[in-house]
Amino acid sequence: MTTVAAPTRARRRPELAAFLRSRRARVTPEDVGMPPGLRRRTPGLRREEVAQLSGVGVTWYTWLEQGRPINASAQVLDAVARTLRLDRPEREHLYHLAEVPYEPDPATEQVLSVSPEIQGILDALVPHPAVLYNARYDVLATNSTYARLFLEDTRGMKPAPSGTPNVLWGLFTVADAKCPVVDREVELPLMVAQLRGAYGRHVGEPAWESFVRLLSEASPHFARLWRNGDVVPPGTRVKTFRHELVGEIRMTSVSLSVNGMPECRIVAYTPNDEDSRRAIDSLRASGRADG
Repeated sequence: MTTVAAPTRARRRPELAAFLRSRRARVTPEDVGMPPGLRRRTPGLRREEVAQLSGVGVTWYTWLEQGRPINASAQVLDAVARTLRLDRPEREHLYHLAEVPYEPDPATEQVLSVSPEIQGILDALVPHPAVLYNARYDVLATNSTYARLFLEDTRGMKPAPSGTPNVLWGLFTVADAKCPVVDREVELPLMVAQLRGAYGRHVGEPAWESFVRLLSEASPHFARLWRNGDVVPPGTRVKTFRHELVGEIRMTSVSLSVNGMPECRIVAYTPNDEDSRRAIDSLRASGRADG
């Protein structure tokens, strides 16, 4: 369980109060099916109306909007967010200011669907492999070269419990001889350290806690690395991979953030030498022949 330093908490409470007041001011009674009434001195809903529509006490909501040090549950924040008609980024902001772990619901997860423009960028990077990851290393989209290099050569790899392809789950549950990463002892600790860096923003969220717990149970190696507590940011790295058809391929990976998709990044790989470039060309040619 994480703790928030007193100065940080003291700063967040006024921000929470200001945020709630501003969101309340933009919602009219007509927006929520209420009569406008008379003698409204301020725009938007009254505090007691927000409390009534959210199913919470007037005093409790007043204290929340005043920035007092009271605790709020996810269920109550969800109710307030619905009343104030918050979109996904606003709802997430509300959770952070209230110091409650944020867990998107299935409906909001659809916001992170991959747009044709993002898929077009990945495809335009061919012949270089490129992939779209979220912060947990779920594979959200790829181009054909990445799929040929990593996803089509997964004999012995187990699917993640979520059903979404996940790089960490594949690497830590596959037999050593089938692992596409050559220098596992260097690369896997770095990837776990990147995961932990992202985990700090999601402590307590069910999806994250379940992922870490299940992967720790499935892989003692992952569990040991996770206990180390190391943290590193994503960055440019030189990595060596192996493929059963073309042998070893040395590539430089570059991470690029994606606007409108929080904590997601495009990772593009460029061959590090001519042998690796020829190996990728050969791999792509073999894919065309198979088709």
